[in-house]
Amino acid sequence: MEVTPDVSIDCKNMLCPMPVVKTRKAIKGMEIGQILQMIATDPGVVPDMSAWEKQTRHEIVYQDEIEGGVFRFQIKKTH
Repeated sequence: MEVTPDVSIDCKNMLCPMPVVKTRKAIKGMEIGQILQMIATDPGVVPDMSAWEKQTRHEIVYQDEIEGGVFRFQIKKTH
C-alpha cells in the first residue's frame, strides 16, 4: 500500500549505482519509522534495491512503476 513519504529523492536519469548510493545517504539522515520515497529510471534499480533491502534490513513497503520506465520505491527506515 502506498504511503505518504517523509522524504523524497529524485534519481531519474542516474545509472547504477547512484540511485542506491543516494538512497543510502538519504536514509542515514532519517529517523526510524520514517518513509523515504525514491524515484528512478534505470531498470537495474529494481534488482539493486531488492539486494539493498536484504543487505541493510530497511523495508521496501511499496514499489511500483508509475509510468513507462519510471520506478518508485517507498522505503521504511528500520534501524
